[in-house]
Amino acid sequence: MSNVREAPGRVVSTVGQGLEECWMDFAGARMRYLRAGSGRPLILLHGLMAYSFSWRYAMPALAPYASVYAPDMLGAGFSDRARVDHSMRATARRVLRFADNLGLNSFDLLGTSRGGAVAMCAAEECISQGRPRLRKLVLVAPVNPYSAHGKQLAAFAGTPVGAAVVRAVLEKIPSLYPFWHARMFADRSKIPAGSLDGYKAPLAIPGLFDHALSIVKTWGADLQELEALLPRLREVPTLLVWGEKDPAVYASSMDPLARNFADVRTVLFKNVGHLPYEECAEEFNRELIQFLTK
Repeated sequence: MSNVREAPGRVVSTVGQGLEECWMDFAGARMRYLRAGSGRPLILLHGLMAYSFSWRYAMPALAPYASVYAPDMLGAGFSDRARVDHSMRATARRVLRFADNLGLNSFDLLGTSRGGAVAMCAAEECISQGRPRLRKLVLVAPVNPYSAHGKQLAAFAGTPVGAAVVRAVLEKIPSLYPFWHARMFADRSKIPAGSLDGYKAPLAIPGLFDHALSIVKTWGADLQELEALLPRLREVPTLLVWGEKDPAVYASSMDPLARNFADVRTVLFKNVGHLPYEECAEEFNRELIQFLTK
């Protein structure tokens, strides 16, 4: 694998399937991201304890229709474990700086799970700042204020005892990964080969647990802020995608979330869990391409 300079502060490597592995100097740290395709820019935001690996089936399918960028957010994946503010708002602002560094004046934005909350916040930042222009928003089982599961986690993690328990659980993640990963699927026979090892790979870089804990600590405040900003997203064309049997962010929260958008399409995949872009990748990609290209 050979590296070439794309621009000051960025290095590009070819990693196969038409994907390029890129590195960007960012906030005093190195951020890794994958890039593929050409056309209208689309940024993909992963969830908590995930990284750009989540989009290994989506990016090749999207490449004929869009220039796709999938960052490992600072602290996650193979990006540096930077000591920065990992709250929803601060992370959303880094997403816009990422877009600025790429020279994007407008783009589509997709976020899943906690990345979905960040995507909504980034959309509000675009509206407030007047640039860059957000064209379309895709939310895949996004963390939101209407899912009771998220509120319970926030209240518990916000206490000293809860924070200690969360840290203890995170420190046991290597042994718990098979259980945690399998639980994200409604049909475990559809877990893609090699996916568990792929998600575990970033554990080799110290600091991932501290990154996750810093996110959990602001969870409650982030949900309150998200509820307050949702009315400002009303005119953004939005696609909501959920798995019917999502154990992490309940599908029952899709309808109340959808009521915040005037131009919204909803897709509910039957017998699918929290990761539709893996559990039913072909169907997921078809719905996504249809929405982005219409």
